[in-house]
Amino acid sequence: MMQVPQRTGLSGPKLLRLLARLTDACASGAPPSLSAVMSRWLGWTDAIALSAALNGNPPEVPSGAPARAGSGRPASIGDAAGAHVRALLTAAITGQASSADTRRRMPSRAAAPDPAEADFAVHRQRYVALQQQMEHEIAGLRARLRTALAARTAPAGRLAMLDAVMEQVLGPREQAVLAAVPGMLEPHFTRLRGAEGAWLNEFRRDMQSVLLAELEIRFQPVDALLAALRES
Repeated sequence: MMQVPQRTGLSGPKLLRLLARLTDACASGAPPSLSAVMSRWLGWTDAIALSAALNGNPPEVPSGAPARAGSGRPASIGDAAGAHVRALLTAAITGQASSADTRRRMPSRAAAPDPAEADFAVHRQRYVALQQQMEHEIAGLRARLRTALAARTAPAGRLAMLDAVMEQVLGPREQAVLAAVPGMLEPHFTRLRGAEGAWLNEFRRDMQSVLLAELEIRFQPVDALLAALRES
């Protein structure tokens, strides 16, 4: 029996532990827990929309769409697409992206320090650019996976509808919450800069770790769709 994909939002411990450590959450004036903010996402109007998706008819399969096959080829194609997008975004974050992505990627640890990087605004801009890249690539991937899922079975089509509703309902709120993450790193940046030493490389590593943890959070709906494709 196919199960409804579970979405855990920002309750996953990795991102929250990183942010708590880097922002010194025990200090006075620390920002509220992101998990507490995310827990208030799903209101009663959202529940109505999700209920309608669960009880509604699955979307019609477009003409020419692949039929379900025992070979599992659509699922394997989905896995390949998911792996490609994950690798692309990981490379952009870690500085292994192609030259065409230079403006959006994290700088190499071996790169000579740029004096402009003593200004946090440079790092905020880089973080936001990578967030926008994650949002764009993952949204396109989810749409493709929903199309593949809708072409399988009626229950699979219903799950595709559910994911579309969840993206519409939760997406803007997720973006609003995650938009606060770059600013939460500024106090950590300021403390490291005041300590001098190899502070810039340390901050780059920390920022990269947070970005990778955020990528895992953003990829949860994709992982759920891929699991549903394998089971359908």
